[in-house]
Amino acid sequence: AAMEDPNTAWPPLRETLLPGARQRKQQSEDTCIGQLGLDRPTQCTSISLVAATFCGTALLFGSVMLVANGYPVQTMEGRMRIPLKRMERSARHSIMEMNSETTVGLAQLAGMPDGDNPSNAPVVPLKDFQDAQYYGEIGLGTPPQTFQVVFDTGSSNLWIPSARCKGFNLACMLHHKYSSTHSSTYKKDGSSFEIRYGSGSMTGIISRDTLSIGGLTVPNVTFAEAVSEPGMAFIFSKFDGILGLAYPSISVKGIPTVFEAVMQSGKLKSAAFAFWLSKDPSAEIGGMLTLGGADPNYYSGDMHYVPITRKGYWQFDLDSVAISHKPVVSKASAIADTGTSLIVAPKADFESIVKAIGLSTDNSNGQSQYAIPCDKVDSLPTLSFKISGRIFALRSSEYVLKLQLFGQTSCQLGIMPLDVPPPAGP
Repeated sequence: AAMEDPNTAWPPLRETLLPGARQRKQQSEDTCIGQLGLDRPTQCTSISLVAATFCGTALLFGSVMLVANGYPVQTMEGRMRIPLKRMERSARHSIMEMNSETTVGLAQLAGMPDGDNPSNAPVVPLKDFQDAQYYGEIGLGTPPQTFQVVFDTGSSNLWIPSARCKGFNLACMLHHKYSSTHSSTYKKDGSSFEIRYGSGSMTGIISRDTLSIGGLTVPNVTFAEAVSEPGMAFIFSKFDGILGLAYPSISVKGIPTVFEAVMQSGKLKSAAFAFWLSKDPSAEIGGMLTLGGADPNYYSGDMHYVPITRKGYWQFDLDSVAISHKPVVSKASAIADTGTSLIVAPKADFESIVKAIGLSTDNSNGQSQYAIPCDKVDSLPTLSFKISGRIFALRSSEYVLKLQLFGQTSCQLGIMPLDVPPPAGP
């Protein structure tokens, strides 16, 4: 997914760019249409390959979470790329368990021009953990203290664990922590910060420091030091924190977003960024975040431009959802969110989709996810989304998750039900 503001600087980005064809990397690597966010006051989960979120009539379709890692950053003039790395698949089961907890937070929801060559754009390599967490590396402070973060289009704030966390805080203890006393460029703010999730609240304090991302250095960036992280989700996460890439309008306390700060630094050619997510479990690099444009090396065909309908999340109109080319959901709204790992839909639409696929709606494993006999996966029909007149189709292998646990393989539908109350839903 690529997103940009054709009017430069930051006033709200307006378009979601959808690759018009499957990327030409290895046969199992596919372009990601968009994604939702994991662990945010407004997210669902999303499928490992292509995803979007439907609100309103709506289905919420998310895809995978993104974050950068410590790969060498490649630069293109006015742009940067951030490689992503994928990791073994064995832990996806724990991610699935956490989804039922973290996605409850959704219920609390209140282009780069064709032909542009971003060969020198700043990039962040991403790591891929079981097609459920995509994350990469940033630095905070001078000298830089490094953190693995999810680059999340479903939220707008940057936060990382703080060295000030106290008590028996496992999430804090098991991750890298920011220490203001070890940075010569730290600026104190000290005001309180809180983000509410379905399982509780992430609380902390606001600080300012120099941010290093994709080879760029941006001074005086505002972020939150997390002192308390609720629930089990953050304990088991491979990432330390979250870097939000949604619109400034949903930023907690109106804190300037990281992308605003990067654009104001004048180091990017255009107000655009793009994600490429690998689907190859053996790939060293699990994905790439490109800042300032989209890299044509990671997609083929033409970009498909889709107007943003609500400038908060990356929200757009969804023409229809179809099974074997027969529509089962029409005229919905969707959000593209890189912080979730499943497709999420209102319960009524979810049941319509499941029945059209030919599955029983009674196969829930008690965690709002549905078990499927693995020997039936290949026989399941195509699931497709029509967005601004163009159809994006998923094969059954792309919307069913195969989980490995204790040497046993199980299969689960990569779609789950969730009703979102007004004004964000139903």
